[in-house]
Amino acid sequence: MDYLVARELNVLYIILDIIFLLMLGYLTIYLKKYRALFFGLAGGLIYFLVDYGIFYAWLQTREVVGANPALFLLWLSMSYGFTNFLWIWLFLDRDKHIVEWSMLIVIGWFSIALIAQSFGSNFATISISRGTGSYHGAMAIMLLVGYLYVIIRNLTHKSDEKIPIVRLLLIGIVVQFSWEAVLLISGIRPEGLRPLITNSLLETNLGMPYLYFIHRALSQQKNNHS
Repeated sequence: MDYLVARELNVLYIILDIIFLLMLGYLTIYLKKYRALFFGLAGGLIYFLVDYGIFYAWLQTREVVGANPALFLLWLSMSYGFTNFLWIWLFLDRDKHIVEWSMLIVIGWFSIALIAQSFGSNFATISISRGTGSYHGAMAIMLLVGYLYVIIRNLTHKSDEKIPIVRLLLIGIVVQFSWEAVLLISGIRPEGLRPLITNSLLETNLGMPYLYFIHRALSQQKNNHS
């Protein structure tokens, strides 16, 4: 079941992505989306703890060539962790401008990837890769536990509001699929549909039940203080 997930990108990509992240962060502050901003920053830190602490340092399934692993993985984790968790929060919040936010994020990812591929030939290249067999089983357990709890809760709590299982699935799959597809189409990730399909179904989606309850608890806390 083990297969290699790899990417190759240049430093121009990193520069453009950092500018995009700063713009996205500023926009959330300007529009007073403070909880979404906090959620995004927390997501970036969680991604870093997992990617560097577990995949790289502990399991040693992550390899970085051409850059300092800690600094590079900090950027990479904040890039996708911040953006993914910010986007998920806005989805769960049923933000009235979710279409605009979604277009901003996807177009930003896609444009940056293509610009860097077209004009980044004079910049240093960095390659990263990781195996999957050592942790996809653990991820599948988290996916099973989270959705099993949600399903059983919906079946047994007749009077409570039903948890929107289909909506959670769609959010988790759409968020992961969007940037997996951008990596594949832009040539940053080698050709192959298996990482695209498996990661889209598993890697962000596994956290959706847990993120739903965190979002609900924080939203209820905000309403109680209002």
